[in-house]
Amino acid sequence: MSGFRFRPAQLGTAAVFTLAGLLFWTSGSVSQGNNIRTDDSLLQMSDLIRDRGRQNAGLEASAAQLRAEVQALRERDTSGDPAVQRRVDELEATAGLGELTGPGLTVTLTDAPPDAGFVLPGVPEPSPNDLVIHQQDLQAVVNALWEGGAEGVQVMDQRLISTSAVRCVGNTLILQGQLYSPPYVVTAVGDRSRLQSALNASPAIQNYQQYVAAYGLGWKVDGHSSVTIPGYTGSIDLQHATPAE
Repeated sequence: MSGFRFRPAQLGTAAVFTLAGLLFWTSGSVSQGNNIRTDDSLLQMSDLIRDRGRQNAGLEASAAQLRAEVQALRERDTSGDPAVQRRVDELEATAGLGELTGPGLTVTLTDAPPDAGFVLPGVPEPSPNDLVIHQQDLQAVVNALWEGGAEGVQVMDQRLISTSAVRCVGNTLILQGQLYSPPYVVTAVGDRSRLQSALNASPAIQNYQQYVAAYGLGWKVDGHSSVTIPGYTGSIDLQHATPAE
């Protein structure tokens, strides 16, 4: 299939070294020089991961409570001036901080099934790298939806804002501090015909569609007469920035 573009295998290699480094670091941190294979060793790796997950959930709950308190204080301070409140609402909508409802599309991307054979005759034998969703695939969908005039975009359960970055290690999505695995779901609010046309016109998605046809990668688009995506609830402070030249 001459239309294929190179799907870099380096991502898989980087993921292996990254995970190996994490394993060695965590093992050293847990063992502190002791043998962690003994029956009476410290927490097993899976227990440590679950413990960190519970800590993260607790921190997120605390952050949500603080955001609610800030919201209450802001409403109190602006309640006496409707013009100020309208301006705040406009800025929130522009920044993606408020809930958004309207017509839209949902795009679902999935890895090829483990037992998938060649869908098209005469295609080359795939590498494992050809059978999974990569960063460029997700980015292609998000970029096409913005190009199609999306008023707001949600990836998995998170609203994207101007500082959001879609990043993958191998085929694991890292988005705003959270980890996700396929299937990946992207939802956009906007004019459905324009959004669909933008998806169809994207060269990167056209390339992805060849892998859908050849190897069974998943691609599904669902239209919605009305869909609601949440407002962004994370920090909006810039952590690293430099002035533009």
